[in-house]
Formats: sequence, structure tokens, C-alpha cells
Amino acid sequence: MQKTIGFILPFCLLALQTVPAFGAEENKTRAQKANETYKRLFASERQLDPTDPELMQILQEFIFGEVFYIGDLDDQTRELITVVSLASIQTLPQLKAHINAALNVGNAPLTVREAIYLCAPFIGFPRTLNAIGVFNEVAKERGIKLPLKNQGTVTEETRFSKGLEIQTPLYADEVKTAFSSLPAPYAEQVPNILTGFAFGDFYTRHGLSIQQKELLVLVILAASGAEKQVDTHIVGNLKAGNSKETLLAAMVQAMPYIGMPPALTVINSIKDADPTNYHSIYTD
Repeated sequence: MQKTIGFILPFCLLALQTVPAFGAEENKTRAQKANETYKRLFASERQLDPTDPELMQILQEFIFGEVFYIGDLDDQTRELITVVSLASIQTLPQLKAHINAALNVGNAPLTVREAIYLCAPFIGFPRTLNAIGVFNEVAKERGIKLPLKNQGTVTEETRFSKGLEIQTPLYADEVKTAFSSLPAPYAEQVPNILTGFAFGDFYTRHGLSIQQKELLVLVILAASGAEKQVDTHIVGNLKAGNSKETLLAAMVQAMPYIGMPPALTVINSIKDADPTNYHSIYTD
């Protein structure tokens, strides 16, 4: 088992760089593309696990020779998507490999950490703590001094108001309306928890833009199978300035890790969204 994992991890690192989809690339086979990706990233030839070479060949050629070439996402974004996908489904050995990859392709340690922190409201603290434990392990191995710099921007007195300042342009009073039929005191407390916790404690933090946060949250929801929240966050993404093409590319990037059914569910929802109904309110 350990040997198998050892072979899988480096292969799962390769969904990193955006490669032109036209011209000479069109004439290359998936195997050639996967070979080039592996060599470009690891300075060595692509290998197959001798115990399961057929599965590894399918994996490599699908991810690194096909999925990797779909959509206009940069290396840093692809790896952040992969990190939050793996954190959400708690595949910790692969998460360690991709945290390293996210750092290798130019993400700052703070950026990667903030992507994992962002998972907390959506996957819960136990799984987020597991993921942060993996990040801290990688940081120590790479000589990154811990703790990293505090990125919080709110106080106990301002967390709700500052969270509301971000939430309202994206979602108006939709959350409050959705829970208005709950009995007292939950009709007020549940939406207040979302505002103060998700938006106040996390969306206000430095390290990721609002666009990045919305994109990663959509991936986290897809990985978690949270279908009811997906449509709302597709709208939030469009308002934050992410295009439908970016959302589709993110779902394709996440697909090999979270599986086809949850990714395709979100892709169908993105397809039905009308971007002309939503004006971008953020440009960062």
C-alpha cells in the first residue's frame, strides 16, 4: 500500500500549468502531453506504478494529457482548486503532495494556508484541522517558519458588520429570507451565524481576493455534495467577477479528484446560469 501511494502522489501533482490548446498541441497525443507535463514539472521521465500500470496510465493520460489542457487557469489557481478539493474529501496523503505542488508553482505559503482556512465553514473544523496539520507538516519540511503572519482584519466588535459588508453585495438579503420561516430565535441566529462566521471570520481575511474565495468555495461545495448551496454560489461567483468559463474550468480541474457526478452536477448548474443578469461588483 505504501509503495502504491508513493507512486500515485507524484502523478497527482501534475495538474499545474496552463498549456496552449491550439496549434502544435492539437497534434500531440494525450501520452505525449502527459510526458511533457511530467518532465516539465519533475525534470524526469513519466513512470508507471509497476503494481497497477494500467490504472496509472489511464490516470496520467486523463489528468495530465487531457484535463490539464482544458480551460484558461494558471498553475497557482489549478493547485489551489486541487488543494481545497482534497481537503474537502480528506485524502490527506495526496493533499500533502499538492500542498507542495501549490508552493512549487508560485503560491505563497499564506495563500495556500488561507485556501485551507476557507474550508472551515463548509467542511467543519475537524477536517480543516486535519488539512492544516498536513500544511504545517509540509511547512516544517520546507523550512517555512510557523506560525505564519496573522491575516485577520476584524475584531469581536466588527466581525459581523464587516462580514455583512462583503455578504450583502454578493447575496443581498437572500440568506435572511431563506431562514425567515424558522422558529425564534433561529430565524435570526442562523443567518447571523453565517454572516459573522463565514463572511466575518473568513471572507474578511487577507491572502485571497473575493474572486478567489468565491471560486474556491464553489469547488468546496461541489466536493462536499452541497447541491442546494451551489446555485447561490454560482451567482456569487458571477457577481464577484468570475466568468462562466472560469467556473467550468474549475469544475473540470476538480473532476478527477472529486469524481464526475458532483462535478457534472455543478457544470449543469453553471450551464443554466445567465451571466447577463449579474453585474460584477469586484475586480480584485
